[in-house]
Amino acid sequence: MPARRNVRAVLLAALLATSGTLHFTSPRPFVRIVPKRLPRPDALVAVSGAAELACAAALLHPRTRRVAGRATALLFVAVFPANVQMAYDARRKPGWYRTIAFLRLPLQAPLVEWALRVARQG
Repeated sequence: MPARRNVRAVLLAALLATSGTLHFTSPRPFVRIVPKRLPRPDALVAVSGAAELACAAALLHPRTRRVAGRATALLFVAVFPANVQMAYDARRKPGWYRTIAFLRLPLQAPLVEWALRVARQG
């Protein structure tokens, strides 16, 4: 069972590290989905990317894994409005884009659960 715990944490960390890196190397798609009412979308993308990278690093160390799992769950909840904005904006986009945008919405729940499971298992 400990090996499975580690695999879950490492996979989640890899997902976060990839996404966090993309926030800095290709920020435009992320900037576009920041809700319109929020100021400084570029800064918010940088902050969320840094948070993803920090959570990824903390998930890899057993001593910080519990708090990192909780922080990751909160991060997934915090970025949900960007997924809603993406889905809203997708109304005028091609079908494939609309499909991706709307599939991201229910995907957030299993991501939160994954992070919480990692936190519980330490």
